[in-house]
Amino acid sequence: MKKFLYITDQDEYTDHSFIGAFFEKYLGKYFDTNILYFSQFKSDFEKKDEQRFILPFKLKKNLLDELSKNGIDIDSYDYIVVRNDFDILKHILKRKIKHNYKAGFRLSFPKRAAKLQEDEINNKKSIFDVIGNSIKTITETNLVNECDIFIPTSKFIKEDFFPNVNTKTFIIPPSIDPEVLHENVQHVEDFKRFFYAGTLDKLRSFETILEAFSEINSNQFRLCISTKDPEYAKKMLSKFPNLTNCVEIYNAKTKDELLSLIAKADIGLSILPSIAIFNSSTPVKILDYYSSAIPCIMTNNKNNQELFEDDKQAWFCNFDKESIKHKLEQIITLSKEEVAKVGIEGQKRLLDIRNYDKIAKNFALELDLL
Repeated sequence: MKKFLYITDQDEYTDHSFIGAFFEKYLGKYFDTNILYFSQFKSDFEKKDEQRFILPFKLKKNLLDELSKNGIDIDSYDYIVVRNDFDILKHILKRKIKHNYKAGFRLSFPKRAAKLQEDEINNKKSIFDVIGNSIKTITETNLVNECDIFIPTSKFIKEDFFPNVNTKTFIIPPSIDPEVLHENVQHVEDFKRFFYAGTLDKLRSFETILEAFSEINSNQFRLCISTKDPEYAKKMLSKFPNLTNCVEIYNAKTKDELLSLIAKADIGLSILPSIAIFNSSTPVKILDYYSSAIPCIMTNNKNNQELFEDDKQAWFCNFDKESIKHKLEQIITLSKEEVAKVGIEGQKRLLDIRNYDKIAKNFALELDLL
């Protein structure tokens, strides 16, 4: 069996639900896979099990040598893929010929572009930032073109942020693990439970959604929010006193805790401003919602339109107060059965086209052709 090494940019204690599902479980059917994580706390290399390695951050500059020192045979790998970190990619490409492996680069999200967008909203972006970003993009594009394969999360990320990449490309989007589906727990109350999972900041303009909720002429809803910064959420909510009794704020510490909360909801929220960094890929929260067959209101963009049919498998909405309010009011009038049907249809759709098991099989076939 051929060997595959996936070098993450993640700490050993962060949520690894995507990596575990795709690279360990499903790609592991076709290749002997190893995953490398990093640690800010450990001082020595650790072999966690037969698949997972942990390396101290301070040693990542020469990570292949560090792995070799600890008994890992670099020559045994047929494929080495790097996630997001261009410094590590540069190191891997330099050693590519010596060890005779195929090199790949995984881009999960355009973080620098997101930072630029956030700085623009906060009036912190300068012309030097724009020039610097352009220069870095050219350098990074050249590195990706030295790879044997480029693995972005969507075709839109490549088109919008790395249009000059010409190496072989294989899309691995956020998807559903067909073996980890959660039952939708139907509550007995008549009102609709809306759920938002994720970051709250100026870039996401969540206040626009709160404004829409605050103007709904009905009390037949509840809004549940799970975020890492509940104090920020409470501060934002304080501007809408009429929502005080309609909103519940949570801070789910683990993925399982989050999915348990989602399973008790009726409708997920993933309405984001229509900007390139949000329109270029599918938010993971959408997959979390549909893993429990929770239908979702989402931004009306090309990426989502390729996934779902409006009013059948999801609900599309423009990002402005009136559009959001209208869509919320429309959904509140639906029966529970009508809402649940949209969730079931959406989950079926994702299991067909966004299924880790199927994507891993196709990815393995693609690697064998390199």
